[in-house]
Amino acid sequence: MSDLDVALVSTPIGSFRIGYQGRTVRVVDLMERGHETTALPEGPVNLVKPPYPKGSPPAQLRDYFRGSIQHFDLDVEPTMGHEFDRAVWKVLREVPPGKTITYGELARRAGHAGAARAAGGAMHRNPIPIIVPCHRAVGADGSLTGFGLNLWRKRWLLQHEGAWPIRSRTVDGPMDPAQRTLDGGRGARAKRARAVRKH
Repeated sequence: MSDLDVALVSTPIGSFRIGYQGRTVRVVDLMERGHETTALPEGPVNLVKPPYPKGSPPAQLRDYFRGSIQHFDLDVEPTMGHEFDRAVWKVLREVPPGKTITYGELARRAGHAGAARAAGGAMHRNPIPIIVPCHRAVGADGSLTGFGLNLWRKRWLLQHEGAWPIRSRTVDGPMDPAQRTLDGGRGARAKRARAVRKH
């Protein structure tokens, strides 16, 4: 296999290091205070600096955060992961932007019904976040639960893709009555009612 190319991509939620070979991504790593959180695979490494070639992995990651693309046209080959993890990650890549999936449904589609907690563990071990979109996995009630890059980034990513707010109730408890919700629930109705009373 060819040497690993590595690029740093600045985004609104932090700088990401992406390691790839051709169009195959091996790792996406959030650089916290300049330190990586996921080790690169062993072997020679080439540091790639901008401008990135159009369609290359770092260019697509940059364009996703700029909002000019929603889907990644890339292959992935994680640097780690057991058979169960890889099965869950494969299903996760089939969840489109703007949509979410529960951990229970994720496990069921991966062939392991009832293994919601284990699916959550697979999310925690995902070495290619964003491209393998673990931010699209939510609790059974639509709440935001564990995310290795912190919940505020998960919320940002879902909002960026048009999937937030998910429901009238979230990890933060009931939404403010004026808050727009995707399920058109009490928050949306209350807002319309106040608008009518003003006229």
